[in-house]
Formats: sequence, structure tokens, C-alpha cells
Amino acid sequence: MLTRRQALKSLATIPLINGCTTSNLPTNRNYSPSGMPLRRVRVSRSRIIRSIAGLRPFRPSGFVVNAERMNDKVIIHNYGHGGGGITLSWGTSHLAMELANETEFKRCAILGCGAAGLSAARLMQTAGWDVTIYAKDLPPNTTSNVAGGQWSPTSVFEEQVATPKFLQQFESAMRHAYRYYQDLVGSEYGVRWISNYNLANDVANPNSLYSKYASMYPQQRLLEPTEHPFNAGTITHFDTMLVEPAVYLPKLMSDVQIAGGKINVKNFHGLSEILSLAEPVIINCTGLGSRELFGDKDLIPIRGQLTFLLPQEEVQYIIVGNEGLYMFPRSDGILLGGTFERNQWDIQPDPQITDRLINGHKAFFSAMQDPWS
Repeated sequence: MLTRRQALKSLATIPLINGCTTSNLPTNRNYSPSGMPLRRVRVSRSRIIRSIAGLRPFRPSGFVVNAERMNDKVIIHNYGHGGGGITLSWGTSHLAMELANETEFKRCAILGCGAAGLSAARLMQTAGWDVTIYAKDLPPNTTSNVAGGQWSPTSVFEEQVATPKFLQQFESAMRHAYRYYQDLVGSEYGVRWISNYNLANDVANPNSLYSKYASMYPQQRLLEPTEHPFNAGTITHFDTMLVEPAVYLPKLMSDVQIAGGKINVKNFHGLSEILSLAEPVIINCTGLGSRELFGDKDLIPIRGQLTFLLPQEEVQYIIVGNEGLYMFPRSDGILLGGTFERNQWDIQPDPQITDRLINGHKAFFSAMQDPWS
């Protein structure tokens, strides 16, 4: 794909004929700060390839990473990440690994084969542990597969409920995760850096993630209306990483197996079955399953619905905050999202929500300036 400099240089060689002017040629506003062309997303019902819904495991007070003894087992919990499951997985798994290393053991069971379970397994293997994963479902049938994949731990907790102790744990997990993911950037793991355009301008709030942790949102700057091609006022730009679950999760699962880990498909029906496992340390990454398996009634589902359009390789940026909607460009399709339904267990896509996602994004991108169209 051409960078801004390459495109502008090539355009300069095109002769102006029949009275044409340069008014419709790309300018700086049509490129990201990293020099990538900002192309229009082609939104139409005819381009829909699938609609799906998934359940985020949310706790108002935040995720759980702690250790407890049950009978002769050490249970280390690592669940309840809300909308930051993929984002925080390496960070909370790092904290779980630290707790495991305080024991005298070197053999563990991992419950769950989503982002948290797989990152926990890899970190435990790196620390010299013998690892076996037990999971009801494997990729591509995990909750982590029904996720956008933007690196940003949003909707993880409620400010008015979270304790100072949790917020310290949250920041530690965020910083560990940010660093681990940088080592995975590339096509092999489906992780890449990408420009974000935040129309809600949350960065103006001193308590927002973007303000409090600005060092983890590089190239952060306010853009005036003349500095971007969208039909909006001043908006915020920053870079994050985008993780593609369809690439990332199978690769991690392969890494676990290559390193000698075992993966067993097993559906646990109660705590007694878990405590009967042979491994002395059990790392619980069951997400919403922890509500019944471990009796955590604070854990609730947050339902999110996504609609995918045919892929557009030329679209290389993220839009967030378009009247509560968001767009992520992935190799498996243009992802359109923007729902947050508390305590909803139904995972059947709602046609009315699909209509809202299509109509809202269509109006936004139709108004976008794209001189290449």
C-alpha cells in the first residue's frame, strides 16, 4: 500500500487536462499521522457476510486475579475482564503466573482455551511449568473469538465501585499486556499497529484511559476539522494494536502444543469435578463460567453484537465513538459494532441491531471525504 509521500509524489506527475484542478486530489487531511491513506468503508446490506453476538464476562468491581486453597489444590483465578479480555489477557496472566510461582509446585491445569487461558498457559510454560489445558470449547468456538480485538481495556469495571487496590492491579496488568503484545506484532500472530480516530474525544476527560495512560496510546493528538476527512469537528487520534482472533488464537494454541502442553476437551459440571483433577495448581480462566463453577454472582454478561462486511484491504484505520458505534478493519472482514447490553444472555443476533449498525455507519462513511473514490 502506498504511503502518503509515495502517493503525493506519483500524483504530482499526472498532467492536468480539460481544465481539471487539484481540488479533488488528496491532501494531508486524507492521510493518517503515519502516512496511510484514509479510505471510505463501503457500507451496504449487500456486503454483509455475517452477524454474531457474544457475551463479555463483566464484574462492576473489575476482574479477579487471586489465589485460594481448596482442599489440597491451589486455585488461581484469572477471569472477569469485561470488554478487555483480549487486551488484558497477557497482563492478568502475568499476575496469575506470579501467584503460581509462590507455590512449591511446577504442574498446573488451565481451565479455558480463550485469550486468557492460552496466554496463561504460555507464560506458565516459559516459567518452567508442565501445563494441561481443560476446556469446553476450543478456537474458533470461544468467547474470545467473538471480540473486536482492539488493544484498549474498555468496559472492564465501574469507576464508582472499583477499589484502589484493584486499580493498582489493573494498571499493572495493562502495562504488562502492552509490552507482551508488542513482541507479537506481525502477520504470524495477526497483531498490528493501527491509527484510531476517536470522535467522542474521551481524551479530554482527565480520568479517561487515554489521558491517564497516554504513554500506551502513542501519536495521541487533537485533529482540527481541516486535519481529517471525516464529517466531524475536532477529534482525537492515537495508535493502538489490533489483534485478529481468527489468526491469533490458533497460533497461541499451536505454541502451547509445540512447547509440550496438552489440551483436553472437557466440560466441567461442578466444582467437585475441578477439584478432582490431578494437577496441584489450577488456573481458572473460565470467564462467565466462573459464575456457576465458583459461585461468583457479581459476574454478569454484557452482550455485544457485531456485523461484518466484506474485507477492504485499503481501509487501515479504526473509528470509535461515532454515536456509540465503532469500526475495526480486519482481514476477515470490516467489523461494525456498538452495543453494550447488560445481563443479556441471548447470543442470537438481533436484526434491528444489525439495521442500526449498518445505517449508522453508512451515514458516517457516506459523508467522509475520499478523493480516491
